[in-house]
Amino acid sequence: MYANDRLGDCTCAAAGHMIEAWTGSAEGHDTEISEKSVVSAFEAVKQVDPVTGEEGAVELDVLNYWRKHGIGRHKIGAFAKVATYNHTLVRAGAYIFGGLYIGLSLPKTAQGQEVWDWTHSLSGDAKPGSWGGHAVDVVGYDSKDITVVTWGRLQKMTWSFWDRYCDEAYCIISNDFLLAGKAPNGLDLNALKADLALVS
Repeated sequence: MYANDRLGDCTCAAAGHMIEAWTGSAEGHDTEISEKSVVSAFEAVKQVDPVTGEEGAVELDVLNYWRKHGIGRHKIGAFAKVATYNHTLVRAGAYIFGGLYIGLSLPKTAQGQEVWDWTHSLSGDAKPGSWGGHAVDVVGYDSKDITVVTWGRLQKMTWSFWDRYCDEAYCIISNDFLLAGKAPNGLDLNALKADLALVS
């Protein structure tokens, strides 16, 4: 959980979960990111609400820190925003890049749901953000649901929930993912690197 039960460090905890997923996909390179590494990154980018004293971080700040300094000595090569309303791009980004790094404005209605789903209201407990902002990483999807990692476990959400409560999504080019040579999905990562070199 990377102290996410005590601190508002979900933005960095999600990064830690992504690194573990990527390195686990690279045969023989499985890595466990320490809580100390995640909390250290959070301390470098956190913001404190002057009214409530609550701590949190902006996903873009975490991504820039991650690219420049790394988290647990794991840096990312680049990242790009994905249009959350375009389900085709969302699926493609998650498939090609081994997941997505996303931000949610969680409603209180999600607290009691086994699968996070839209209740056909956007007011009261269903209001976006009524439970707070939360960062997670997408690790799978199908026609009905998206699967994310949050608070150290897998959580499903429906696409209708995604459409109402997902604020931002990023695909990330991970050095760990690229070093594998070939992604678990069969994508030729060396060809991807060559293509990226043509546009950067």
